[in-house]
Amino acid sequence: METFVVALFAFVLGALFLFWGYRVFLVMLPIWGFFAGFWVGAQTVGLIFGGGFLATTTGWIVGFLLGLVFAVLSYLFYMFGVALVAGAIGYALVTGFFALFGMETGFFIFVMGLIGGLITAVLTIVLNLQKYVIMVLTSIGGANAVILAVLLLLGRVTVGDLEGAGNSIRPILQDSWFWGLVWLALAVAGLVFQLRMNRSFWFGKKVYIEGGY
Repeated sequence: METFVVALFAFVLGALFLFWGYRVFLVMLPIWGFFAGFWVGAQTVGLIFGGGFLATTTGWIVGFLLGLVFAVLSYLFYMFGVALVAGAIGYALVTGFFALFGMETGFFIFVMGLIGGLITAVLTIVLNLQKYVIMVLTSIGGANAVILAVLLLLGRVTVGDLEGAGNSIRPILQDSWFWGLVWLALAVAGLVFQLRMNRSFWFGKKVYIEGGY
């Protein structure tokens, strides 16, 4: 029953992000901020001290506290939230790249992740790429959640596998490259759908303020 509930929640939430992620960004910005802060905090503890993602109490505490700080700042400052989302993408991409070569922990990986996140955040703001960063992030995250839901229902991935992965795409790639290709195709389809649906819609600071934030 636990697996079914988790899979159902992941599928519904994933589909929402996959096809309508940009439209729900107004409501989700503080939530994105919390999860981004939680992941960065817990991942940082794991990278520096070893032991894996959320393997220690310290990782949980640091992640939760950093998540709360990022959520509040995202709620109060629109551009901070956008930069945070972009930075989290850059951080995840850099650390994930090193993980492919077996380099999953260490201060060097942590520093390189921070540099990648900072560069991504700055480029996003300077080049005014917020709209596309949000759509890319929600498409990738949505596709990831949908595929994980399917793998959970098929019994190819367990809830325990997800808890210690540290990288949500890793369980998919570890299962088979077929599911990796399905994930990529689904993410691209979601991105194309969002680009077409939001061709004339721009989510900016004014919309954010009008929404009550």
